[in-house]
This record gives sequence, C-alpha cells and structure tokens, in this order.
Amino acid sequence: MPIPDYQTLMLPLLKRAAISETRVLEAEKQLGEEFGLSAEERAQLLPSGRQRVLHNRAHWARFYLMKAGLVSFPRRGTFVATDAGRELLAQNPSKIDLELLKQYPSFEEFYRGDHAEAGQANIAAAPITSSDVTPSTPEEQIEKAFSNLQSALRAELLQRLLQNSPPFFEELIIDLLVKMGYGGSRPDAATQLGRSGDGGVDGVINEDRLGLDRIYVQAKRYAGENVIGRPTVQSFVGSLLGMGATKGVFVTTSKFSSEAIEYARHLRERVILIDGRRLTELMIEHGVGVRMNRAIEFKKIDEDYFDEED
Repeated sequence: MPIPDYQTLMLPLLKRAAISETRVLEAEKQLGEEFGLSAEERAQLLPSGRQRVLHNRAHWARFYLMKAGLVSFPRRGTFVATDAGRELLAQNPSKIDLELLKQYPSFEEFYRGDHAEAGQANIAAAPITSSDVTPSTPEEQIEKAFSNLQSALRAELLQRLLQNSPPFFEELIIDLLVKMGYGGSRPDAATQLGRSGDGGVDGVINEDRLGLDRIYVQAKRYAGENVIGRPTVQSFVGSLLGMGATKGVFVTTSKFSSEAIEYARHLRERVILIDGRRLTELMIEHGVGVRMNRAIEFKKIDEDYFDEED
C-alpha cells in the first residue's frame, strides 16, 4: 500500500503521544505496523536519498501538531500530547488534517504567515479552500520541483546533442569520461579521438601514460524512439576483440534493448552501455554542457547544540 501522507499520520501520531512521551523514530515504527507497510515501503527514501519518506512525513505531522498546540516537547527529541490534544481526541475525530488544525489560532497564524512569506499576495484576507491544502511535506514539494527541473534539463540536453554534429558528440563523450576521472588530467589522454576509424570505434582513452590500459568508445546519436539492439552491441564487441581490448563504453542518445543489456551483462570483456537518460545524468553530475545557475542552502535545527548536559 502507498505510504500515508503526513495529514493521515497526524491522528495516529497524536494518539501515540497521548499514551506516553514518545520519539519520532519510535512512532515511525509503530505507524509502519499500524498501516501494514512492508519493509521496503518503510525503507523508501525521498528522491534525494537522504531521508526515509515515512520518517519525513511523521516529522512534519508532529511539527504541525505542535504548531496547533496539540503536542509539546518536554525533553530533547521527545513529544507528548497537551491538554488541548487530549481534548481533541476526546471528541473522537475521524481524522486530523490542515482544515481542522486551522481552527486553532496558533496554527492559523502560522499557516497564513508561512504562505504569505512564500509570496502569495493578500493570502491573509483570502478565504481558505481545499486547494490550499497539500498532502506533500515541504521536502517532498521541493524535491518534486527539483525533479521536474532535472527532467526538463535532461530533455533539453538530449535535444542539443541531436542538433550538434557527430564529431562534437564524440568529443563530448570523451570529455565526459575524462571529467569522470578516466585518463587522469593529461591533455593527451584522448588524442586518438576520431582518428582510429577502425571497426566502429570512435575514440580511445589511454588510462595510463604509456597507453598500456585503454578504454575504447563507441558513440551513436539516435533519436529517442530508436532502440539499439544486440547485433549492434555485438559488432562493437567484435571490434574490441579484434584490437585485443577488454574495456569498452557504448554511448547513445537513445536506448538499448533488453537483449542488448543482457548480452553486455554477461560478457567476459567489460562493456558499459550508457543510454540517453544515463548520459544526461552524468553530464549534469560532472558539469559537462551545464553550469551552476543558483545554489539554495537549507538548514535545520542542530539538536546537539541545544542539548544541555545534566
């Protein structure tokens, strides 16, 4: 089943806090059991890979309950239901969501102020509607927006790669591999690019100064709907064997068929297949064809700083 959103978690979280003082990690485990989440679902990470989705949503559920005055923090890292929280539970609500929390003045003030700071004009005078309420946590909204930006950037990079000339594309692939650390920082690491003209190999990278260890590169520009099959990969492997090579990188702007991927996976020679999506991801990661536009830094509370020794 899908991981419950943070609004769905607020009622069971408050119930746990009404039983005894608890921590988010403890509550997270109990919530996973209550909602019947599998081990894989409990371990699911946000797109950034830095935090579990369930933990993130439990954290924000607790935060919003705190802003409404329904839970308090008696000690570092723990929270417990307040009298207001217990009074709410006594009413046996079917759920706790943002609409309900807005009935509490402290949360209403926080929520309107938070959205006003985000640039929504005149929100303090505007009526609150269900469209104002989102089941996503702030981190999820940020990462969704980041994911959309990355997707658009990848698509634009692929379009640019198809517009430039084949020699430019081949040079770009070598530039990327060198940026990734293959061939070191030597300017002559890829001097044979475009000059080999042998058996479908577009470039060669010397991993050492004497050229004792080499990576042979095949670079093919195809539109996204084209699929490179096993015969094409086999032909590249045949070229490697003809030159006594054991390492090859086949890069394309399109895709590889499942048969081609399976074939390369079981080769004795080390042949890496890089499709269009992976190519653009590597370009972004290593700064090839892109540059920094803006960096945004997010901070969070340093719990250790506020931990007073007894």
